[in-house]
Amino acid sequence: MKEQYKPGIYKMIRAAQPLPLVIDSPHSGRDYPRDFGYACLPADMERAEDNRVDELAASAPFHGASLLCALFPRTYIDVNRNEGDIDPLLLDAPWPWERTESHLSQIGYGLIRRLVRPGLPVYDRALTVTEIRRRIDDYYVPYHDALDGLLNDAMYHFGEAWHLNMHAMPSHGGLTRKGGKIFCVAQADFVLGDRDGTSCARDFTLMVRDTLAAMGYTVALNHPYKGVEIVRRYGKPQQGRHSLQIEINKALYWDELKNRPTGNFNPLKNDIDRMIAQTAQYVRGHLSRVAAD
Repeated sequence: MKEQYKPGIYKMIRAAQPLPLVIDSPHSGRDYPRDFGYACLPADMERAEDNRVDELAASAPFHGASLLCALFPRTYIDVNRNEGDIDPLLLDAPWPWERTESHLSQIGYGLIRRLVRPGLPVYDRALTVTEIRRRIDDYYVPYHDALDGLLNDAMYHFGEAWHLNMHAMPSHGGLTRKGGKIFCVAQADFVLGDRDGTSCARDFTLMVRDTLAAMGYTVALNHPYKGVEIVRRYGKPQQGRHSLQIEINKALYWDELKNRPTGNFNPLKNDIDRMIAQTAQYVRGHLSRVAAD
């Protein structure tokens, strides 16, 4: 295996005998930059992480997959957002470049987080245009350059590329009303997002779904998470680029109140390893069929 580090930005591990399979974890970083200047408690910031997803996927290179993990926290800058998804409520001056504000920045979860959770601001100050630009240039751009490079390498050597974009989600998401009372909605064990079939071939999505379901997990497709910037940007199945977002329910391995792993962490890690192994087998089988044709 070949390891490459950009301190504080990412770690990249390439398999000794690589397949055109790339796995990335953009939200599990725990290296908090010294210039972050957040105003809430560290524990609140940690709860916003996709806790230890990088560790859950750590076996990827042993199966022929390249693994890329962000080292900085998603609350510092979120590489799964469009570069122009700037929240104007954060700024001390107008943004001088193009903005592509989405519903995510409108609710405080844009490129730069305004809220760590509803009602709890990340900062007690406005941010300058200069510091946001520096985060984009020094963190966002290098991460995307690394991911783009891995996928381009796969395309160059094999003509196709498969990509798993790994995340973790809260155990409950959204609210529902029943009998005059409001309840939090429990989420499936896994949510697969292929942007309604536009970011990867549907048989790839269904293979991952069926693999997880065979282990006894509940799996939802595109609800409530369809996939955001990373799979939108890199998933182009008509060009042979297949990108699938995978959300893992934190309740499977993480105590969300005590903010620490549970005794189910290693069993889940073993199951993620089996899923990656099955995905690698799928990729090998696809390449063999293409070669035979």
